[in-house]
Amino acid sequence: MARPTIAIMYDFDKTLCTTDMQEYDFIKNLGMTPNEFWGECGKLTKKNEMDKILAYMYVMIKMCKDKNISLTREYLNNCAKNVVLYKGVSTWFDRIDEYANKIGVNIEHYIISSGITEIIEGTSIAKHFKHIYGCKFIYNEFGEAIWPGLAINFTLKTQYIFRIAKGVLDVRDDDSLNNHQNTKKIPFENMIYIGDGLTDVPCMKLLKDKGGKSIALYPSINQRKQALKLVEDERINYVCVADYRENSTLEKIVKLMMDNVATMSELKEREQKQIQAFKKASEV
Repeated sequence: MARPTIAIMYDFDKTLCTTDMQEYDFIKNLGMTPNEFWGECGKLTKKNEMDKILAYMYVMIKMCKDKNISLTREYLNNCAKNVVLYKGVSTWFDRIDEYANKIGVNIEHYIISSGITEIIEGTSIAKHFKHIYGCKFIYNEFGEAIWPGLAINFTLKTQYIFRIAKGVLDVRDDDSLNNHQNTKKIPFENMIYIGDGLTDVPCMKLLKDKGGKSIALYPSINQRKQALKLVEDERINYVCVADYRENSTLEKIVKLMMDNVATMSELKEREQKQIQAFKKASEV
């Protein structure tokens, strides 16, 4: 029997790590507070009726120029060294991969983030992802960031669910993405999206409506009420605390989802064999 493939897609900020990735080192290196940095982004957005993601990327470039900081890929990679991951994240991927192998399914991990790809690539967990979709810069001949190369706002995130489903991972390949396909490389019902709240709602709602599963995480019991509202509004399937440790609620939920995919795949395989046997018997 062919092994089914499950895609688990993650937001990054406040989903795998505890706050916005810029707040660990990047903003500190500018000599600013998070409120000051995001305040500048907000002013720019309001003044120019600008996309929020493009605004913060512009401010990153401008502030680095003002502070004589060379904004290179290597610098952004290094801004990941103090990123704080939620408990259990560092061992999560190996545990989930091991369980997938145990129940006879393939697993693929993806990032779909409005954060910075180059910072994510500098984290210790980057190696676990089949593909990282995030905002990224283009660089001049000196290796310094000069312009956004890719900006992913909250609604645009949904595009990447379709890319993963169709197996069209190259963001430059729009033709294959828009071509009609009767079958998906990874069916929507084999997909799980894990995010932290409102910014992930477009992805979570899309996936829920198409038969996949979505999980909203909250950092502490104080934020549980807001997450539960998403369930009440039928935007997501589950909510739980952001704890990736062994035997956590999150791990149990994800493993049950994986079990369901494995079971449904086995049932479909049996059904196909029965149909083939019936056809063969009818021909005789």
